[in-house]
Amino acid sequence: MTTTTTSTQTQTQPKFAVTTPDPPIPRGPTRATLTFYSPPPDGSAPYNYVELPPPNHPQRNYAESPHAVTISDIRGREADFSTDTNGFAVLQNLPPSAEREFTDDDRIKETYYPEVQKLLLENMPGNADRVVIFDHTIRRSHPGAKRAPVTRAHIDQTTRSAEARVHQHMSAAEAPELLKGRVRLVNVWRPLNGPVVSSPLAFADSRSVPDSEIVGVEHRYPDRTGETAGVKYAEGAEWYYWSGIGNGERILLQCYDSALGARTPHTAFVDPRTGEGWRGRESIEARALVFG
Repeated sequence: MTTTTTSTQTQTQPKFAVTTPDPPIPRGPTRATLTFYSPPPDGSAPYNYVELPPPNHPQRNYAESPHAVTISDIRGREADFSTDTNGFAVLQNLPPSAEREFTDDDRIKETYYPEVQKLLLENMPGNADRVVIFDHTIRRSHPGAKRAPVTRAHIDQTTRSAEARVHQHMSAAEAPELLKGRVRLVNVWRPLNGPVVSSPLAFADSRSVPDSEIVGVEHRYPDRTGETAGVKYAEGAEWYYWSGIGNGERILLQCYDSALGARTPHTAFVDPRTGEGWRGRESIEARALVFG
């Protein structure tokens, strides 16, 4: 399977000093401010540099638009959601991973990637028959972490970047044929220090966010340019989170589906119920191409 570790990004989430090791788990709906996309003030095409930008260039040229939204808790409703319909799904009661530390990229690829591959083959709706995991990101909230939870509503892929991923990670002979069939890009998200009590992940029902509110943003790496999607504030969008998600649970965030189109805007958020000194969230998201 293809394995490419993502580059370092600017941290956007505050760090946490743990003084309360076993805090209570906030449950039920909450009201919080999410950060949405706003176009560049000068009307130029939006971009974001993954690493340090060139001299005299900003890290990103687009603006942000904060809005308070109601975020519903799916705890107890787990079976109500599907990647085909809502763009996300959740899994429970999974056995412990063979990978325990999640500190060594090579070991993660060797031990955790096969688990994710098996999980997707067994749980994705439709006729998925091949899974290729192409990278992963670990996010930690403690001081010194390379990547922190990102508090901007976004989707990891667009149609253009999804098709480019197929060409990038599959052979030149295979890619055109694979693109004739169903292609999905799915993030498998889990905490590393669950249950999550701070920086939870919010995700929107795909059907409630129209395509008109999703904007392609150039994602500029040192060696190539990809594309992610910024998400504008949409009146009536339905946002969810999963309270107290534990290490034996997974969120499947579908970022692209060539057949049905369901895709999931998502973002970390600051829950106003989080207490001072509660432990910061640590998590890993593995990104996969799902064929069939």
